[in-house]
Amino acid sequence: MLDLTAIRTELHDHYDLAPSLELAESMSDIHARMDRVMPLPDWAIHAPYVAAINRLKKERGAVVLAHNYMTPQIYHGIADVVGDSLQLAIEATRVEAEVIVQCGVHFMAETSKILNPAKTVLMPDMEAGCSLAESITAEGIAEMRARYPGAPVVSYVNTTAEVKAASDICCTSSNAAQIVAAMQGDTVIMTPDKWLAQNVAAQVPQKRIVWWDGACIVHEQFTPQDLRDFRSWHPDLKIIAHPECPPDVVAEADFAGSTAHIIDWVHREKPAQAMLVTECSMASNISDQLPEVEFLGPCNMCPFMKKITLEKVLWSLHSMSGAVEVDPAIAAPARRAVERMIDLSRRLAA
Repeated sequence: MLDLTAIRTELHDHYDLAPSLELAESMSDIHARMDRVMPLPDWAIHAPYVAAINRLKKERGAVVLAHNYMTPQIYHGIADVVGDSLQLAIEATRVEAEVIVQCGVHFMAETSKILNPAKTVLMPDMEAGCSLAESITAEGIAEMRARYPGAPVVSYVNTTAEVKAASDICCTSSNAAQIVAAMQGDTVIMTPDKWLAQNVAAQVPQKRIVWWDGACIVHEQFTPQDLRDFRSWHPDLKIIAHPECPPDVVAEADFAGSTAHIIDWVHREKPAQAMLVTECSMASNISDQLPEVEFLGPCNMCPFMKKITLEKVLWSLHSMSGAVEVDPAIAAPARRAVERMIDLSRRLAA
């Protein structure tokens, strides 16, 4: 566990991190990307950290990969690459910098390390885990294989390196249906997200899909009644859901897709009112790009994603601590599963 008291003392000894309206105003180009959701006084608190991190990135030869669920000050302030799990996995293979700072959860940092074994991958908080990733182990994969002999195992990228290594191929919510449809045989095992598996089953009826009983604590909290209530209050509302939500929630939505597909849909359709049935920061991060769209709740916050803060990112770069390591014996088969996903996704998109 990070000793935040000691960390703050050392950081303040080395950097001027006091809130500064003057600095905030001088960084108005960055603030403009999040002005709608972050008042200037709040930006004045974050700006010194953003400035320090961006300077330190250059000194360390580092890049920041940030998931769409990061807070706006991370997403807009310090990220070099943003995206969903598939986009970040692909971009991790293209990174030339020797140091990668992963602003997301632990399995994402593991994926970057798997794809870049010679690079330093820093995780600002090792306790930024994932309830979904923690719901299955390699033993769980073996159990499913014994239950359904010969069936290929498609594991969500939201899994540990150990689980990836025990799987045949990975998938994300962006490409799950296409990956499953391309598998050999009539039966396909999907792990660990039961709701993603059931939503994919509706899209790929030619396959018998069996699944592990796991779920995301953010997306499984939404209910169909939540969506119906908001429609009754806002009749023109467009509802966009993530496929980690239960199927009856997805059925109530106007559109369902991965975080990348959600962003693309809202940019393309530009509804007057939109509700993103996913993690809270999604709407905040695209709000200023779409001033014509009013974003309405509800949303659920991921407590693991929110463990990543500017302070912790600055500390990881300052101290070069939080390096992620993956046993080479696990990394090699895990890399094959991720690379198969990336290669197949590219072929299917061609």
